[in-house]
Amino acid sequence: MTYQADLELALALADVADEISLERFHALDLVVETKPDRSPVTDADRSVEQGMKALLAERAPSDAIIGEEYGSAGTASRTWIIDPIDGTANYLRGVPVWATLIALAIDGKPTVSVVSAPALGRRWWADPIEGAFTSDIDGTVRKLQVSFIGDLENASISYNNLQLWDQSGKLPQLIELSRKVWRTRAYGDFYSYMLLAEGSVDIVAEHDLKIYDIAALVPIVEVAGGKFSALDGDLTADTSSVLATNGKLHEAAQKAFA
Repeated sequence: MTYQADLELALALADVADEISLERFHALDLVVETKPDRSPVTDADRSVEQGMKALLAERAPSDAIIGEEYGSAGTASRTWIIDPIDGTANYLRGVPVWATLIALAIDGKPTVSVVSAPALGRRWWADPIEGAFTSDIDGTVRKLQVSFIGDLENASISYNNLQLWDQSGKLPQLIELSRKVWRTRAYGDFYSYMLLAEGSVDIVAEHDLKIYDIAALVPIVEVAGGKFSALDGDLTADTSSVLATNGKLHEAAQKAFA
C-alpha cells in the first residue's frame, strides 16, 4: 500500500495555503474578528481554507472535509482535516510562529499529514510507509526521529498557555512536574509538537484543543517514534487535552498529570 498520491495532494494543499497566508502576513488591512469562543479569526484564515477546499473539490471530490472556519462537509471513510492558520493570535500580531495544518484521516485515524510554517521557512510531513520528514529553511530535507531521553530529570517539556492550565485545574501538576524536569518552555501551538518530532523537546502537553488543532500533529509525532494520547487516556475525536512524548516518557508524564 502506498500513500504517495495522498501526500502529494497534502503538499499541494500546503502550497496553496502558503501563498495566500504569506501574502496577508503583516498586511495593514488585515481584517480581524472575534468568534463566539472568543478566539480571533482573520480574512486570511478564511481565504486559506477556501483555497484548500477548492483544490480538494477538484482533486478529491468524494472525500469529506472538516475545517476550522467552515465546518464539516460530506461523509466518507476519507476525511481531510484542516486548520488554515494554527496560531492566528501570532499571525495577527506579526509573530512568525504559525502554520497550516493538513491531515487525511482514513477510517477515523489521522494517517497522512503536513504542517507548513512558511514564515519560518519550515515544513514537516509524514505518512506511515515513507516516514516523517522536515525541510529546513535552506531546503535540506531530513528524517525525523524523537529523542531517546528516558528519565524526567533530563527531559525538556513544552506546555503552552498557563491560563488554560489554571482553568483546567492542572496548573499544580504542571508546576510539580517542572521541578522534576531539566527544562520548561512554552514554544506554543504546532511548533512544540514539531520540536518533539525532531528530538529537541521530549514532552508536550496542552489544553482546549479541537480535532483540527490535533489531527495533523499525530502522524508526524507517531511516525517519528513518539506517542500521542489524551492527557488522561486514549486519544479520541473528542479529546481536548493532549499529551505527546518521545514514548519513553509517556507513562511518567501521564502519571504526573493524573
